[in-house]
Amino acid sequence: MPLKKIVLKSGVNRENTRYTSEGGWYDCNKIRFRQGTPEKIGGWQCISSNEFLGTCRFLWPWVTNDYVKYLGVGTNLKSYIMWGGQYYDITPIRSTDTLTNPFTATNGSAVITVSDVAHGCVTGDFVTFSGTTGLGGNITSTVLNAEYQITRITDDSYSFVATATANATDAAGSPGGGTVTAAYQVNTGNAIQVPLSGWGGGVWGGGTWGIGSGSTEGLRVWNLQNYGEDLLYGPQGGAMYYWTAAGGLNIRGVALSSLPGASDVPLMQNLMIIADSARIALVFGTNDFGSAAQDPMLIRWSAQEDVTNWTPATTNQAGSIRLSHGSTIKAVLQVRQEIIVWTDTALYSLQYLTNEPWWSSQLMGDNVSIISDRAMATASGATYWMGNGKFFSYDGNIGTLVCDIRQYIFDDINLNQQQQIFATTVTQYNEVWWFYCSAASDTIDRYAVYNYVEKIWYYGSIERTAWIDSSIVSDDPISAGMNNRLIYQEVGADDNATDTTLPIESYITSAEFDIEDGNSFGFVWRVLPDITFRGSSAANPQATMYLLPLQNSGSGYNDNSSTNANQSVAGTSYGAITRTAVLVVEEFTGQINTRVRGRQMSIKVESTGLGVTWQLGAPRIDIRPDGRKS
Repeated sequence: MPLKKIVLKSGVNRENTRYTSEGGWYDCNKIRFRQGTPEKIGGWQCISSNEFLGTCRFLWPWVTNDYVKYLGVGTNLKSYIMWGGQYYDITPIRSTDTLTNPFTATNGSAVITVSDVAHGCVTGDFVTFSGTTGLGGNITSTVLNAEYQITRITDDSYSFVATATANATDAAGSPGGGTVTAAYQVNTGNAIQVPLSGWGGGVWGGGTWGIGSGSTEGLRVWNLQNYGEDLLYGPQGGAMYYWTAAGGLNIRGVALSSLPGASDVPLMQNLMIIADSARIALVFGTNDFGSAAQDPMLIRWSAQEDVTNWTPATTNQAGSIRLSHGSTIKAVLQVRQEIIVWTDTALYSLQYLTNEPWWSSQLMGDNVSIISDRAMATASGATYWMGNGKFFSYDGNIGTLVCDIRQYIFDDINLNQQQQIFATTVTQYNEVWWFYCSAASDTIDRYAVYNYVEKIWYYGSIERTAWIDSSIVSDDPISAGMNNRLIYQEVGADDNATDTTLPIESYITSAEFDIEDGNSFGFVWRVLPDITFRGSSAANPQATMYLLPLQNSGSGYNDNSSTNANQSVAGTSYGAITRTAVLVVEEFTGQINTRVRGRQMSIKVESTGLGVTWQLGAPRIDIRPDGRKS
């Protein structure tokens, strides 16, 4: 018989059974498709061994007037600017208190208690002390005049762990410390969503009076937007702050409302945007003029070219508008000619006008959902996002994306952590990526990819909390890992996120296909693998190809296989599988002899070694009729 070429359509389909999906791919991890054929994704490299504190949820790149490239980094604990591999802490000061002899120490303990009836802190907050005189022993002024993270709150006091252990002299001299200045940073927040308790939480919150039995307290997410070379930023639900590039990297931002000429600055914001063309700041989910109450459907904007002036007047463009469809604004994205605004039930287009009222809102569609405030991305003139149970697109019209891995995603997703979900692009490969938590995880461990040119889907497992595509600060995408480091993506072939280089294990498995006619048995005795290792850094790159034959479609696979001296498998029969072949493919492997038989078969290609990249072409198998039909 002539050689049978195995040419499978691109993309992974998990909407049907393995056999129904014949002619395609069924399972994968850390692969992508390029012009219809699968290949291993690129590796990653940590930018610096320096680490930030907390879990990063937001990255923002920009460049100063002097062409200095900065990257804003927002975590649940801090806000930073990353430059030259260093993280510069620009977390704003929330309040500053002057205290008298506030420190109490216990002999033999490094825990110091601070008395301050107006501290306003939560566990995990940071405070910096200055002006202390020490407690007379090991707890010197040098020890106390430093930044500390609060470990415990007790009514009108709090505790932290000092860098030295108190002795009897310290205990005898406390409370003490002299006249002390305590500078409290903006309150920290959650790294993951935390279930609510008490009134409105739990089962009670699932009824008429609450927000659901899965009610959770949200994440701490910073919003960052550059205003020219400066930075406008703030935590979601909190105030806005302003960092000035001219002041240097060793200063913190200050409250926007404290700047000279500031007028009617919003007290809080859930989301913010700097409109590029108009040079106007817009905030979403804020307080109205003359009110301290937050309105989750209200949009306000500043005067043009002046982010400190929010008072509407005939001489400026400041103003506001309230959306009507929905109960809260959930997400905002600036695209080429408009700002797209999602509420919990609708999609709006916000466009700048050249006259009053300056901004107009147009309802684009009802019954539209978005799963989180960062679950959207724009590429090639269209915007894509993850909704509740499905995916959407918008290019002037709203559409529902056909998703071949929809059940795979939404049947195994932790919706109690849906606020962690975020989207990004990898435009180099025409991809939109979504990162989410699987059902068994409280942290991100999965991703799904839509290739918007080939209109196909694939997926895998990876731990990332934020990501930006190639930008003004880097030709490579940058992501934030769970190891508190920033990472260059699509670099090399290996996992270099830590100080130890690890291999990236990738694989792809086809759906089941008939070896011959699906009725008679076929005997596969030779394989021509057609795999290229172009771009590998390993001296002898290799991948493994598995042939998984079955007696009947839809049955399970054999895990009890072993490789014989001829690099084919002497596996044992198991269930419907008669023999599984494990074929080691190297750079110049032209063909491999094997011995497998069945009616249907799947193939799998996998690599687990360092320095290996691969792309699968069109493998061929040599078949002899076996004759057996039962």
